[in-house]
Amino acid sequence: MIHRGGRGVLMIVTRDVTTDRATLVLEGGVLGPWVDELRRACDGALASHRVVTLDLGAVGFIDRAGLALFRELEGRQVRVTNCSPFVAEQLRGIVAC
Repeated sequence: MIHRGGRGVLMIVTRDVTTDRATLVLEGGVLGPWVDELRRACDGALASHRVVTLDLGAVGFIDRAGLALFRELEGRQVRVTNCSPFVAEQLRGIVAC
């Protein structure tokens, strides 16, 4: 799914889906209205009792609302992988990349 708007784009592609896990590959910025889109995508995957991994290899920026979402998702055992050094620094103390 691709979400476009006045504040950039966030593409969310679901990959590696099995009965017990799913990987969401993100591309763009986790900011503004796209934070809620990511929340909905994670909620859907988690509702299926899947282990959810977020691949942030193509994420360039996370705003304050996005950081709050990652704090929430960390508490729900969502895994984060493939962070750039910049994004890893943004997430330091919130989740391990």
